[in-house]
Amino acid sequence: MTAARLRELHVAGTPLLLPNAWDADSARLVEAAGFPVVATSSFAVAKVLGYEDGEDAPAAEMFAAAARIARAVSVPVTVDVEGGYGLEAGELAARLAEAGAVGCNYEDTDHASGGVRPLEAQAKRVAKLREAAGDALVINARVDVFLGASDERAVLDDAILRAKAYFEAGADCVYPIMVKSPEVLGEFVKAVAPGAVNAAPVPGGPDLSALTALGVARISLGTGLWKSVRADLRAKLAELTAGKLPY
Repeated sequence: MTAARLRELHVAGTPLLLPNAWDADSARLVEAAGFPVVATSSFAVAKVLGYEDGEDAPAAEMFAAAARIARAVSVPVTVDVEGGYGLEAGELAARLAEAGAVGCNYEDTDHASGGVRPLEAQAKRVAKLREAAGDALVINARVDVFLGASDERAVLDDAILRAKAYFEAGADCVYPIMVKSPEVLGEFVKAVAPGAVNAAPVPGGPDLSALTALGVARISLGTGLWKSVRADLRAKLAELTAGKLPY
C-alpha cells in the first residue's frame, strides 16, 4: 500500500484511529479488526525485544521487527522510529523503505542528550528526511515539549512554532504528544490549521469523541493497547500461581 493512501486518511474531524501494534501477530489482529493502517509503538516493540524505550534497542532489531510487521499485513504500515537512531536522513529513509513502511513518527527529542532539539535543527532534519524520501513517506513529526511539562499552556507557543516549522519543512502531520488539556490541544489544532494533528487519549485527557470534536486528524493509542494486554497477562499469571487455569 502506498504513502498516498495513508496520507489521505488524515482527515480533521474524522480521524484515523491507530491501535499501535508491536509484532506481526498483533498487527494481523489490528488489520483483521478492520483498521486501515497499522502503526507501531517503539516502546512496546523495544520491550518485546528485551530493551527499554528511548533508542536503547539496536536500530537493526527495530527495523527487523518493523519489516516482519509490514510483511504480515496488506494495509499501510507507519513505524515509530523515535529520533531516528542516529541515522542520516538518506539511510533512515532507505531503512524504512526496505522494511516496507510508508510512514514514520519522527521525534524532536535528542536521546543522546536527553533534551528536546532546537527548533531550527529539528526542522532541518525533517526537511532532509522529506528530501530523501520524497512523497513515498508520510512524516508524523512529534512535538515533545509537553512531555513532563508542569504547565502545558506555558509551552504552547513553543509547540505551535515547532509544528509550523515542521510543516514548512515537509511534515504531513504533527504530534504534540501527552497533551491532557482539551483547551490547550484545541488552541494548538486551530493555530496550525489546516495542518493535520495527531493526538493520543491519555489518562486524564480527552477521550476518543472529545479528540474527534477538537478536530484532530489522527489518534494513536501509543503504548495503551500493549499495556492493557500486558496487564491482562499479568493478572492471568497471578491466577495461575494460585492454581487457577486462565482458560
